[in-house]
Amino acid sequence: QVRLVESGGGLVQTGGSLRLSCAASGRTLSRDAMGWFRRAPGKEREIVAAINWSGSATYYADSVKGRFTISRDNAKNTVSLQMNSLKPEDTAVYYCAADAYRLEISTNSYDYDYWGQGTQVTVSS
Repeated sequence: QVRLVESGGGLVQTGGSLRLSCAASGRTLSRDAMGWFRRAPGKEREIVAAINWSGSATYYADSVKGRFTISRDNAKNTVSLQMNSLKPEDTAVYYCAADAYRLEISTNSYDYDYWGQGTQVTVSS
Protein backbone atom coordinates (compact mmCIF):
# COMPACT_ATOMS: atom_id res chain seq x y z
CA GLN A 1 0.00 0.00 0.00
CA VAL A 2 1.38 3.37 -1.04
CA ARG A 3 1.24 6.14 1.52
CA LEU A 4 2.34 9.74 1.27
CA VAL A 5 2.46 11.60 4.56
CA GLU A 6 2.89 15.36 4.75
CA SER A 7 4.26 17.16 7.78
CA GLY A 8 5.44 20.63 8.72
CA GLY A 9 2.26 22.63 8.42
CA GLY A 10 1.10 25.05 11.07
CA LEU A 11 0.28 28.62 11.97
CA VAL A 12 2.72 31.35 11.01
CA GLN A 13 2.63 35.12 10.75
CA THR A 14 2.85 37.03 7.49
CA GLY A 15 6.42 37.02 6.29
CA GLY A 16 7.29 33.83 8.13
CA SER A 17 8.53 30.51 6.82
CA LEU A 18 7.52 26.89 6.94
CA ARG A 19 9.04 23.75 5.50
CA LEU A 20 6.70 21.00 4.41
CA SER A 21 7.94 17.45 4.00
CA CYS A 22 6.37 14.49 2.28
CA ALA A 23 7.52 10.99 3.14
CA ALA A 24 6.55 7.95 1.12
CA SER A 25 6.12 4.34 2.11
CA GLY A 26 5.18 1.38 0.00
CA ARG A 27 6.69 2.92 -3.10
CA THR A 28 10.03 4.25 -4.25
CA LEU A 29 9.56 7.78 -5.57
CA SER A 30 12.85 8.03 -7.41
CA ARG A 31 11.18 7.44 -10.80
CA ASP A 32 8.13 9.64 -10.12
CA ALA A 33 7.56 13.27 -10.83
CA MET A 34 6.24 14.90 -7.67
CA GLY A 35 4.02 17.86 -6.99
CA TRP A 36 2.72 20.03 -4.20
CA PHE A 37 -0.86 21.23 -4.50
CA ARG A 38 -3.06 23.31 -2.25
CA ARG A 39 -6.74 23.93 -1.71
CA ALA A 40 -7.90 27.09 0.01
CA PRO A 41 -11.41 27.37 1.45
CA GLY A 42 -13.93 27.93 -1.30
CA LYS A 43 -11.34 27.56 -4.04
CA GLU A 44 -10.29 24.92 -6.52
CA ARG A 45 -7.23 22.79 -5.89
CA GLU A 46 -4.21 24.31 -7.57
CA ILE A 47 -0.69 23.27 -8.26
CA VAL A 48 1.96 25.06 -6.23
CA ALA A 49 5.19 23.43 -7.38
CA ALA A 50 6.44 20.31 -9.10
CA ILE A 51 9.75 18.55 -9.61
CA ASN A 52 10.90 15.93 -12.06
CA TRP A 53 12.29 12.55 -11.07
CA SER A 54 15.90 13.67 -10.78
CA GLY A 55 15.35 17.13 -9.37
CA SER A 56 16.85 18.75 -12.45
CA ALA A 57 13.62 20.51 -13.44
CA THR A 58 11.09 22.38 -11.35
CA TYR A 59 7.87 24.26 -11.87
CA TYR A 60 6.30 26.98 -9.73
CA ALA A 61 2.96 28.70 -9.88
CA ASP A 62 3.35 32.40 -10.54
CA SER A 63 1.89 33.18 -7.12
CA VAL A 64 4.77 31.46 -5.31
CA LYS A 65 7.74 32.05 -7.60
CA GLY A 66 10.70 33.43 -5.74
CA ARG A 67 9.21 32.48 -2.36
CA PHE A 68 8.80 28.69 -2.46
CA THR A 69 11.39 26.03 -3.28
CA ILE A 70 10.64 22.40 -4.03
CA SER A 71 13.33 19.77 -3.57
CA ARG A 72 13.63 16.03 -3.28
CA ASP A 73 15.92 13.46 -1.71
CA ASN A 74 15.51 10.21 -3.57
CA ALA A 75 17.77 8.39 -1.15
CA LYS A 76 15.38 9.27 1.67
CA ASN A 77 12.26 8.93 -0.47
CA THR A 78 11.11 12.42 0.48
CA VAL A 79 10.03 15.65 -1.16
CA SER A 80 10.05 19.03 0.53
CA LEU A 81 8.58 22.47 0.01
CA GLN A 82 10.37 25.40 1.61
CA MET A 83 7.97 28.30 1.92
CA ASN A 84 9.33 31.76 2.69
CA SER A 85 7.75 35.20 2.86
CA LEU A 86 4.38 33.64 3.51
CA LYS A 87 1.25 35.65 2.86
CA PRO A 88 -2.32 35.23 4.14
CA GLU A 89 -3.35 34.11 0.66
CA ASP A 90 -1.05 31.09 1.06
CA THR A 91 -3.44 29.74 3.70
CA ALA A 92 -4.64 26.34 2.49
CA VAL A 93 -4.39 22.63 2.95
CA TYR A 94 -1.23 21.49 1.17
CA TYR A 95 -0.97 18.08 -0.47
CA CYS A 96 1.93 16.22 -1.95
CA ALA A 97 1.31 13.93 -4.88
CA ALA A 98 3.23 11.41 -6.96
CA ASP A 99 2.90 10.90 -10.70
CA ALA A 100 3.71 7.23 -11.09
CA TYR A 101 3.80 7.26 -14.90
CA ARG A 102 5.92 10.29 -15.67
CA LEU A 103 9.52 11.13 -15.05
CA GLU A 104 8.96 14.73 -16.07
CA ILE A 105 6.64 17.36 -14.69
CA SER A 106 2.91 17.57 -15.25
CA THR A 107 0.91 20.49 -13.92
CA ASN A 108 -2.37 18.60 -14.30
CA SER A 109 -3.58 17.20 -11.00
CA TYR A 110 -5.37 14.38 -12.81
CA ASP A 111 -2.00 12.98 -13.86
CA TYR A 112 -1.03 12.34 -10.23
CA ASP A 113 -1.76 8.91 -8.89
CA TYR A 114 -0.93 9.00 -5.19
CA TRP A 115 -1.88 11.72 -2.74
CA GLY A 116 -1.17 12.51 0.86
CA GLN A 117 -3.82 13.42 3.39
CA GLY A 118 -2.80 17.07 3.47
CA THR A 119 -1.35 19.43 6.02
CA GLN A 120 -2.89 22.75 7.05
CA VAL A 121 -0.93 25.95 6.54
CA THR A 122 -2.41 29.08 8.08
CA VAL A 123 -0.79 32.48 7.63
CA SER A 124 -2.08 35.20 9.92
CA SER A 125 -2.06 38.84 8.92
